[in-house]
Amino acid sequence: MSSTRRVAIVTGSSRGIGRAIALRLAKDGHDIVVNYQSNASKAQEAVNDILALNQPGLRAIAVQGDVGILADGKRIVDETLQAFGRIDTVVFNAGWIVYQAIEDVTEESYEEAFRTNVKAPMFFTKQIIPHLTVGAKLIYLSTSLTGATTVPPNYFLYTATKGAVEQMVRTLSKDLGRRGINVNAVSPGPTDTDGFRFGKTEEQIKLFSQNNPFGRLGQPEDIAGAVSFIASESAGWVNGQVLRVNGGFVV
Repeated sequence: MSSTRRVAIVTGSSRGIGRAIALRLAKDGHDIVVNYQSNASKAQEAVNDILALNQPGLRAIAVQGDVGILADGKRIVDETLQAFGRIDTVVFNAGWIVYQAIEDVTEESYEEAFRTNVKAPMFFTKQIIPHLTVGAKLIYLSTSLTGATTVPPNYFLYTATKGAVEQMVRTLSKDLGRRGINVNAVSPGPTDTDGFRFGKTEEQIKLFSQNNPFGRLGQPEDIAGAVSFIASESAGWVNGQVLRVNGGFVV
């Protein structure tokens, strides 16, 4: 095993923002665990793209599992330790975007949203903590909508789950900071992914672009760059923060 490369788990990293983060962290010197829930071929494509970087000693594996299920979370941790012997960085990217007004929220949609966006990172954190050492980084994904004064319709439930994530970051940063572990969140604005485009018309997409000072949507690589900084030694004094990465869409 390489003694110089750190090890990163990126949940939900077979595509979109998670995939971009996994690639960027690999370039930065991490061995990578590409976690996926169901699309094994996409996950293997992500692994192949990482290995194609041809960095000395670079390794990457794909591990299936739903981190909202405790047995799956344990298996992801176990397979990571078996392959690499350590865990240094965890990016909690996996999430579920749900578009519902309060009138349309059901018990089922509530349970699924909070299971995926809150329970999963909470319990996966619990499973990972015993294996972290000084200098480890926990990075959660939120949304810039938690700080927006104007929120588009039907984001009620999704934004509620991400508000919970940001409160987790605040409190964990105190608890784990005492052990030399950094806990932060990266909070994207509208980012051009399949998940963001789902259910939106081209006119709506264009409106989001026009409302950004840069006149465009964010790209997954924009978010990956921010995660790269938070995961780096340069961010060693950054703890308990929510970094909004939205081009000025929300300030």
